[in-house]
Amino acid sequence: MSRSERGLGRALGALALLSGVLLLGIVAHLLIRSWPVLAGPQAPGLGGLLGLDGGPGGWHPLEGRFDLSPMIAASAAAAGGALLLAAPFGLACAIHEHFLAGPRTARLQRLAIGLLAGIPSVVFGLWGLTVLVPLIGRWQPPGASLLAAMLVLALMIVPTVALLASAALAQVPRSVLQGAAALGLSRRAIVLGVALPAARSGLWAALLLALARALGETLAVLMVAGNVVAWPAGLFEPLRVLTANIALEMAYAEGLHRASLYAAGLLLTALVLLLAGLGLLAGRGLRAGRAQTLPGADTPAAPAALRPLP
Repeated sequence: MSRSERGLGRALGALALLSGVLLLGIVAHLLIRSWPVLAGPQAPGLGGLLGLDGGPGGWHPLEGRFDLSPMIAASAAAAGGALLLAAPFGLACAIHEHFLAGPRTARLQRLAIGLLAGIPSVVFGLWGLTVLVPLIGRWQPPGASLLAAMLVLALMIVPTVALLASAALAQVPRSVLQGAAALGLSRRAIVLGVALPAARSGLWAALLLALARALGETLAVLMVAGNVVAWPAGLFEPLRVLTANIALEMAYAEGLHRASLYAAGLLLTALVLLLAGLGLLAGRGLRAGRAQTLPGADTPAAPAALRPLP
């Protein structure tokens, strides 16, 4: 290794260490700020925040009630529903790019998905507020609802699913695909029976990271969800997610109210870190499985490996 390469390695290592320190600093800041509501003298504690203390519950800061459970359920419903909608489209884009599209079409599709991923979230929210919400409102008023939040979030995370799933399919060894083709399997059997199972760890990672992306989204959901603190009772009912609650109330919150918003941020951070960790573990599973597949498993898979097949 040359001197310049060693210097570059040290610089990159220092930046990676700095990123880790910043992350720990953010988590420590959230924990310190939320401590009064977690363990202070008048704290409802973690059970009160999660609605597990047997109290009246509800989010009523003026009455000292800081039950986050309706907003936790709303966040889970919006993010989970968005993932259910986005996953088929994202996986279909990845499969089409690798096994069905011609080289030029695959490049154009990759470019279009990359552009979609780069659109700011406020633009998605603006489109949802001016087009989607009135459209749903004509059918089931008021329009601002769980369904609108799910649709906007699904549109936002389709590129995440598509790009990460495409990267997972690209890791499937060429030898595996060529061996399946040599056995006379059809294109459909190779894609569904060989490529997707071989890339399943990476595909799970793609879905988990997309779910984390949906959980952390704020502005677009705030613009279309209706912002009513309530348990999600139906697709057409308005609700408020955790991120929107922080954005709406942090400006004027004080005392335990402010601390409870920090606790909501800490909870969101923990959930996103958990999902990201599971995604990384799934990605490691893909690499481990790839290394054990065949001696030539380190050969990069060619996206066009199946295109010549009949």
